Amino acid sequence: MSLYEMRKFVAPEFIFGVGSRRRVGYYARNLMARRVLIVSDPGVIAAGWLRDVQADLSEVGIESVVFAAITPNPKDHEVMAGALVYAREHCDVIVAIGGGSVMDCAKGIGLVHANGCNILAFEGVDQVAVPGPPLICIPTTAGTAADISQFCIVVNTQDRYKMAIISKTVVPDVALIDPETTLTMPPYLTACTGLDALTHAIEAYVSTASSPVVDVHALAAITLIWKNLEKAVAQSSDLMARENMLLGSLHAGLAFSNASLGAVHALAHSLGGFLDLPHGECNALLLEHVVRFNMTAAPDRYSQVGLAMGIEMRGMTENERLKKITAELAALRIRVGIVDSLAKRGVRSADIPELAGHAINDACLVTNPRHAKLGDIKVLYGEAL
Repeated sequence: MSLYEMRKFVAPEFIFGVGSRRRVGYYARNLMARRVLIVSDPGVIAAGWLRDVQADLSEVGIESVVFAAITPNPKDHEVMAGALVYAREHCDVIVAIGGGSVMDCAKGIGLVHANGCNILAFEGVDQVAVPGPPLICIPTTAGTAADISQFCIVVNTQDRYKMAIISKTVVPDVALIDPETTLTMPPYLTACTGLDALTHAIEAYVSTASSPVVDVHALAAITLIWKNLEKAVAQSSDLMARENMLLGSLHAGLAFSNASLGAVHALAHSLGGFLDLPHGECNALLLEHVVRFNMTAAPDRYSQVGLAMGIEMRGMTENERLKKITAELAALRIRVGIVDSLAKRGVRSADIPELAGHAINDACLVTNPRHAKLGDIKVLYGEAL
């Protein structure tokens, strides 16, 4: 009998390192691009990163059109508007430069164009018939790892929740992962995206679909993020801290893209769509509560998470380890400035049934180490209030 279950591992081609974003013209040309749709957002454009991309494409004779009508937490109608621009402008390749919202919107634009239907049709696992056009991603945050993942998250505006589209077809063709682009992130965004990446790593490591290859990436991510997040928040110009955070985010992305996630993300998708809150902020506020709920189902795995966080746990009982790990997670969240609770952000007890109703159907819940019933999810939201 084999020691390990069969597991598949999917990752795109990526270049990691300072200056890698300047390879965009080379890769676009390799993909036979003639007219590129650049997907970005107003914040990234104001930071000056779009200009480089346009110049690098222009230098190799490739035309480009910009679509930047995107808000944080990309909405279904924004994706549809972008697909209209892509078709109207006769584009043949997409370049996304921005955070997770921009990259998810770019993925959605490609799917809508290739399949000729509404973005809502792709919700769930493996619901995409035709892959989108070639996609190059240049992340400007160290968090979502949408640049290398099989995930695309879009807000269903009518029902006010984030739907997960999970498919190998949304893995970008190339990711150009350049730490310099993260230097313009403000402290709070650094904190939110960093805790998103930490949540990715922890949830992938304890996922029921984890594997030996995933484990290596997940534990490396936890250690890198734990050691560098506070530095990156406190000193935005510290390139070494930024580089380590982006590397941690990359490791976490490789892990969760292949092992999926868990209850933190299921609850956060519902919450983020309901209140239009930053995704990483939602994860940060829920993480310690879900860890407490899950710990009994995977005590050895969570102990390894604790060790990767640098916690000394020799001689501790399981209960003491649980208390120590959740206390450390809560303390880090507060130290990087993500304070208060869901109630302070406008969630009421009366909202919990609706939030739980969406969370229970989220694809991320399937791989949570402990089976969560509707009642459990309501309790978790209640604890985070």
